[in-house]
Parts: sequence; structure tokens; C-alpha cells
Amino acid sequence: MDTRQLYQDDAYLTATEAILLRIEGARGLVFDRTVFFAAGGGQPGDTGRIIWPGGALRVAESVYGADRSAILAPAEGDGPLPAPGETLRLELDWARRHKLMRMHTACHLLSVVCPFPVTGAAVGEEESRIDFDIPEAEADKAAVTERLMALVTADHPVFTRWITDAELDANPGLVESANVRPPRGSGRIRLVCIGTDGAIDTQPCGGTHVRSTGEIGDVHIGKIEKKGKSNRRFRIRFGRAPA
Repeated sequence: MDTRQLYQDDAYLTATEAILLRIEGARGLVFDRTVFFAAGGGQPGDTGRIIWPGGALRVAESVYGADRSAILAPAEGDGPLPAPGETLRLELDWARRHKLMRMHTACHLLSVVCPFPVTGAAVGEEESRIDFDIPEAEADKAAVTERLMALVTADHPVFTRWITDAELDANPGLVESANVRPPRGSGRIRLVCIGTDGAIDTQPCGGTHVRSTGEIGDVHIGKIEKKGKSNRRFRIRFGRAPA
């Protein structure tokens, strides 16, 4: 890629200096490196600001370019933009990102509690959802919450590692989503692992996550919706379950 994704190696990096390579479309700034996660895998793109001699630019949700060779930081407003070649400072909206990191990690834990094929997912700042293919099953949200929080309070480590495409082919069970396959072409796949040696969960994921499950804090299943004969939508919310 033209843009180095710094968050893949350090999700806690909140700012960086970067060179503006080009502007795609009207206001899509492309840098040689970025701390802004590009929307994908159900996780929204990061927001933040860009500091340059002309002032500060607000960044809307970051996205991939049309051919996915670069990450675009869409500059809000209609004011002047910096010129390609300039070195600028990129600053992440950390409070928002950290909520998404906590939520995304909680979604991984929910897939451990509910070991069924995932048919859809969306990560949010206050609520996330995962759709599971659960044939002829009724789920109890209190019981799921209890098992989910047991994994949170156990404070398992969360880390990443890389494998080759061939290693993924040899372990197809790592892919839990029924509809989305990990991107290929670079020759390697990023895994997010939970627990010692990934014993709790190991699956391909390009998103951002916290360093340990205890950092997630209190979460609960707010609602379980029936979306079809075998499709159940679980909604995860921050905080303790209402009494």
C-alpha cells in the first residue's frame, strides 16, 4: 500500500508526522503513513485532525481509496488544503477510537461465547451488533452476558501476529465470518489473538483492539433479535445490564 498503517502495529499511537502524497477526489488526503484506521470489517473509520501551517483540518471517517492502495483522510469543510510534499501532523480522536477498540474486542469475545458462523457485524461507540447463524436456537441474554463478562474480568492478553496465506489455507477454521474473507494479495494475514498463545480466540482481523480484555470494562447484551429462521442479532452495549 501507498499508506503505511501504523495502527496495525500499535493501536495506541495517537499522532504521527506524515508526508502528504496526493489528494484524491475533492478533499481526500493521502499520506505515506497514518494513525487513522480506514473503515472496514464492520469497524468505522477514525476521525481526528491534521495540523499544518494553514491551521487545523478536521478529518471525517477515514476510508480506503477506490483501488484500496491508499487510505484517505477526508478533510471536512471547503477551505484551502496543504500541498503534496508537505509534512503534516496527524492527530487521532483518541476518546472515540478507544471506545471502538473496546467494543471491537468485546465482539471477538462474543464470538467465543456464541461459537456460530458470523453473518454480519457492526462496531459502534456505544452499541455494536453481531449476527449469528444459530439454527433453531433461543438465546438467553443474561446467560450470554454472564459468560461474556467472565472473559472480560479474567483480563486475558490480546495481541496480534501474522501468518502466510498458505497457513490460513491450512487452517480454514480460523475464519469465523460466513460472508467476509480476509484480504489476500500481500502474502500475509493479520491475526488477533486472545489469551495465552491465543487459546481463547484466534481469528483474522485488521481492526484495532485493546491490550487485554479487562480494559473493555462492563458490557452486556442489550437485546437479541430474530432476523430470520436461523439468524439472531446480538446487540452489545457498554455498562452493566439493567436490573
